[in-house]
Order: sequence, then structure tokens, then C-alpha cells
Amino acid sequence: MGAGTAGHVARSTVRPNSETTRRTPMRTFLHTDDGVTIDSVYDPAVVVYDASRPSAGDLAFVVAHGFTGDVDKPHVRRVAEALAPHGAVVTFSFRGHGASGGRSTVGDREVLDLAAAVRWARELGHTRVATVGFSMGGSVVLRHAALYGRTGVGDAEIGSSGRGGAGTDAVVSVSAPARWYYRGTPRMRRLHWLVTRPEGRLVSRYGFRTRIHHRGWDPVPMSPVQAVPHIAPTPLLIVHGDIDGYFPLDHPRMLADAAGDHGELWLEPGMGHAEHAAADDLLARIGDWAAGRAG
Repeated sequence: MGAGTAGHVARSTVRPNSETTRRTPMRTFLHTDDGVTIDSVYDPAVVVYDASRPSAGDLAFVVAHGFTGDVDKPHVRRVAEALAPHGAVVTFSFRGHGASGGRSTVGDREVLDLAAAVRWARELGHTRVATVGFSMGGSVVLRHAALYGRTGVGDAEIGSSGRGGAGTDAVVSVSAPARWYYRGTPRMRRLHWLVTRPEGRLVSRYGFRTRIHHRGWDPVPMSPVQAVPHIAPTPLLIVHGDIDGYFPLDHPRMLADAAGDHGELWLEPGMGHAEHAAADDLLARIGDWAAGRAG
């Protein structure tokens, strides 16, 4: 999920100008509840002097990248740049990716990484937080919103005391799977080879700078489609391209059906997969949606 470019590659058109100012980013290592260090970057909001645009105010976006991404990858930085006019942005590398510690569990324990990043955004003073995830990160934001929400579904996994400050006020899931173990496309069969085979994990470690845990899931975590009904009343947006090379359209439709009336579904014509294919105008629309729904 994110191991290669699927569909169209979108290039940034966001450029600084005389009516835009930006402060200095902040970088640190966060610590998850299970003791993993997570490389994280905070970018304060771009201040845009435009009366037609809502103020960035106290909103922060926390961006969850796709598999094999990390906080320094150009496509992750582009997403942060595109969202910054709408609010501050926290980006981070999931465990096993880039300079973060640990090993990737491909969407399971990664909810703890996201929770640490959300807590950091709130510690920095942001009272509204929107999580935005792509591909593997899209599945993580869905599970995180359910586990750290108000329904109590996460008590068995994270404990009721583990939620403090880690919940989200709006969720955007882009190019996410609905169910686990999907192998219906060539790209997903290649990804499963990377994850499940020793030689695949070597390729991932040295070719993609992604260290994958050798143990399988035990127990199997709640799937994205199982998580979605527990997200309400938190606003939910599901975004998917109609030429996604990893997950066909039955995945977003399953998620939307599970969400019912509290979720929105955007099927994007001509869009491929995840960050690489998310054009700047789509990211701007996501920013506007989150600013209007969070909190």
C-alpha cells in the first residue's frame, strides 16, 4: 500500500507568495504506549491573508502515510504543504519506517503511533484534530477513530485510560482497504510477498527503508470495515480513486455502507492510489472538509 506509484502522479502547485507567511517546523521523537520511538514533524499553519478562506485557527491535521512512506518522503511533504493553509500539520513515520523505531505490523500496532501523534498535536495547543490517512494509513485512521472514540470498543485493546487526549474530531481515509488479506490485484499480491516472505522483507528493508515484523497477527485486529460503525458520531470522509491499482471500488463502497448516514464517500474520477495520486485540488477540498467538520 504505497510501495509504488499507482495511477497518476500529482505534482505540487503550492508556492509561497508575498501574502503567505510560515513559521519554523519542529521535529522530535515521540514515544508510543508500547515504547516505540516515532520520528515526527510539526508544521505550523501557513497564514494566508485571504478574506474568503476560513482561519486555520486551532485545527491540526495528523497525516498517516502509506506503507513504505516516511516523514521525509516527497509525497508526504507535499501532502503537509497542501494542508498547511487549512491548519497546522503533524506528520510522522510509522514504526519500522524511516528513522522511527520498531518494526511495521502493517496496520495493527500502528494505531499507537497515530495516537501518540494526536496527543502531541493537542499538547501543542490544538483543540481540534483531524486525522488524514492514505492506504495503510487510511486503515489506521479508521481503526484509531473507533478504538479511541466514545463507544468503548477499544477498551479491550487499549484500555479506557489509554484514550486520554488521543481521540480525533474528524477522520479522512484515502485509498484504504475495507478488509484484510486482500490479494485480488497484482500490486497487492506483490505487497503480500514483501510482507510474508523472508526475501520480501529483505527487499523491503534495504529497498524501501521499511522494516517489517516477521510475526503474523495474533490476534487478527479489527478490520477497517468492522471499525467504521464505531466511529460515529465523529465525522468521516472516505476518498477513493476510480482507477486505484491496489483496491477496487468495492472497498470504499463497503466502508461507506458500514458508515451509514454519518459518513461521506468521494469517488474521484481518474485518480489512482494514495498520496502519489492525490492532486492538490483534492487535498485542498479535504482541508476544507475537515476545517468545517472537526469540532
